[in-house]
This record gives sequence, structure tokens and C-alpha cells, in this order.
Amino acid sequence: MTASNPSPASALDRGASRPAPSPSRVVLLTGPSGSGKSSLAARTGLPVLNLDDFYKEGDDPTLPALPGGGGTDWDSPLSWDADAAVAAIETAARGGTAVVPVYSIATSSIVGMTEFELGGAPVFVAEGIFAAEIVERCRAAGVLGDAVCLSGRPLVTAWRRFRRDLREGRKSVPYLLRRGWRLMRAEHEVVARQTALKAVPCGQGEALGRILAAAAAREPVRA
Repeated sequence: MTASNPSPASALDRGASRPAPSPSRVVLLTGPSGSGKSSLAARTGLPVLNLDDFYKEGDDPTLPALPGGGGTDWDSPLSWDADAAVAAIETAARGGTAVVPVYSIATSSIVGMTEFELGGAPVFVAEGIFAAEIVERCRAAGVLGDAVCLSGRPLVTAWRRFRRDLREGRKSVPYLLRRGWRLMRAEHEVVARQTALKAVPCGQGEALGRILAAAAAREPVRA
């Protein structure tokens, strides 16, 4: 007896019954400026998306001002493009190549664009001071692996932040000193806000452990 070939319709039916591939998962890594997010992300060995590249440009009319004037409040989430950050995370997580900005903090401007892709990695890190702002959006999209907030001693954070910003020439020294003093005094409030947004406060060691555990897990975190 000659075996009959499957009809095109039955082949399509079999293809349609296959489950869609699971998206990669993102670990959102947040914490006060200078808390060590970038260095920790690099230690994980996972692909890293720098969320600070999604700052708005200096001439954007929607930028928030510091209380009492004195320039832009770059530590407000309103100075950041959350929609663009979430879009890039979802595109990368679902197997696409996300085209993302390259941002210069020194000039408060986008200086180029680059491609971010996972190369098949099932988990990646997205780190930045506003990462906690998008925890629930990533959870709702089904791509959240974990959300971690680095928490340490404000004086140590302030010193680390000042050395980094001075080395990278991010802003003038008087500006860095004023901002550093303000952020050091507000650090506990910053961590409290990020915790309220469902990022788990951790030291460096615990945070690394959570990220590696998320990399070993199979399913995204759901509500």
C-alpha cells in the first residue's frame, strides 16, 4: 500500500498547534546612582541593556525641573523615556534585534544608535536607576525574570558615584557636588520607592545570586 502524503491543510494544522517559543526573560537591576549596578551586571556574564541610554535629550520640553529652579531634575523618572525602554526590552525578549540609543550624559543628548540582541540567551539584564518604574509593565508582558534593587551605605554610594562621574566627565564638579549631596540625603527614600515598585532590596552578593537564579529558571515571573 502506498502511503498518502499529508495534505497542505493538515501540515498547517500541525504547525499551528505548536506552542510559540517562550520569550527570554529580563532581570531589572536598579538602585541609587553609584550603587554599583553596571559593575554587577557585567559580573553576571549575561547580555546587558543600559537603561540610562533612554534618558530624554536636554531640549525635550517634557523634562522636569528641580524644585525651586536650578535646571533639569535628571533624577526624576520623568526625565526618562519609559515607553522606549519597555519597547526595546520586549523586542529583544521576543527574539528580535532592538535598535537602542547611545546617550551622552555629558551633553544630555543621543549621540548614535546601536543594535541590542541576545544571541540566543534566555535571560538578560536591564540596568538603570529607573528600572523599577517598569517592573509591572514587564511582568504584564510576561518577560520579567526578577527585579532587584542594590541597597548599601549612602556615604559609600556617594563616594563611588562622585569618582565615576568625575572620571567620565559627566558634569561640572560644582554640579556633581551639589547633586551628590542631594542624592546622599535622599538615598533611603530612593530605595524605599524602588522597593515599593516591587524591586527586591539586596546587597551585591545577594543580588548576584538572585540574577543567576533567574538565569537558571524556566518561567517568567507572573502576577
